[in-house]
Amino acid sequence: MDPADENIVEIHGDEEIIEVFDLNETEPEPEDLADELDNVDFEEDDHKDDEGWETEDEMEAEAEQDDSELTFSKHTGSVFCVSLDPATNSLAVTGGEDDKAFVWRVSDGEVLLECTGHKDSVTCAMFSHDSSLVASGDMSGLIKVWKVETKEEIWSFEVEDLEWLDWHPCAPVLMAGTDDGSVWMWKVPAGGCKTFQSPGFQATTGKILPDGKRAAVGYEDGTVRVWDLKHGNVIHAVKGQDSHVGALTCLACNKDGSLLLTGSVDGSAKLINTSTGKVVGTLTVEGGKAEGSQDEEESNSVESVGFCSILPLIAVAFLDGTLAVFDLSTQALRHKCLHQAGIVHLQWEESSPVVSTCSLDGALRLWDARSGGLLSEFRGHSAEILDFAVNREASLAVTASGDNRAKVFCLQRPDR
Repeated sequence: MDPADENIVEIHGDEEIIEVFDLNETEPEPEDLADELDNVDFEEDDHKDDEGWETEDEMEAEAEQDDSELTFSKHTGSVFCVSLDPATNSLAVTGGEDDKAFVWRVSDGEVLLECTGHKDSVTCAMFSHDSSLVASGDMSGLIKVWKVETKEEIWSFEVEDLEWLDWHPCAPVLMAGTDDGSVWMWKVPAGGCKTFQSPGFQATTGKILPDGKRAAVGYEDGTVRVWDLKHGNVIHAVKGQDSHVGALTCLACNKDGSLLLTGSVDGSAKLINTSTGKVVGTLTVEGGKAEGSQDEEESNSVESVGFCSILPLIAVAFLDGTLAVFDLSTQALRHKCLHQAGIVHLQWEESSPVVSTCSLDGALRLWDARSGGLLSEFRGHSAEILDFAVNREASLAVTASGDNRAKVFCLQRPDR
């Protein structure tokens, strides 16, 4: 064979040459490889492989994004509820899945009181009107009251599975609603007790009205009852054609207690005149039915409602992530503020038209209700935010999350 023919390769049939390697070529030096890589055109999305994995740097950057001033990490389970003390707004109480509540300072996170002895997750925790007492209630129905100054448990009571707690606005009187529909009221710590008869349906939400003489309670069957606290009788029962057709999830009242705003799993909010017991408005948004719903009654649940203190505006938060702002006088929809995940809770600032929301995506957001625009977004939690509270000056918010942590966020920004 001619030596010149040694490098000739015969091709048979439909064979083809894919690539030719020169076996006599020396291996490239590392410097050469680096030069070659410099010439490779990497696309923007090439930092993820075919399975969509993020780079380690990206994951670290995401985990490190924390806008909070302070993290409270004493809980060993999800943190379900948070309240600020009304007297000074300097103390927070949080309740969690670890069957505990903690009273702690928002300035430095120091624990002042650990509320122990509960038998189930603490889902309700709040201060009395003068901040001298704190009540903690667990899902099983065990309620405890603690004196903040002496750090002592001064009272306890056990009811059926607990749905909600509320303190009287100007007296050491505590109210609770239960799974069996009963509503209880106690003088603390004297122990005087009054019960409000169950209609046979779960008492899902309730609030003592600002006059301190009445309470509004929402029930599983969609009814709302306004109770006379002194005599224990129903003043108004809101039911029938104009009432909700699903369980109530939330309610709020305006400053003088003349109007109630209620939300339900039926996807609507109702405005109720507390003097007459009449429904004066029904508020919904388009697309109120849950996507993929086969049941006509299965709707986009209303999760939180509230009145603006300085303008005739109301806000309604939906499970699909829609925050709807309505004009109170005309009941016209003014803005729809869209979230990427379901809204859990909303709160208006006391002296501005700013409404804050927390959602299942772990973010706290501030919205200007006049324009519907997003003012600020705060992140730092690695799980959903389950509750939050904003102080009177709207300078800080305290959040409770499924990541076992509570956080303090500074809300004051130069643009506000």
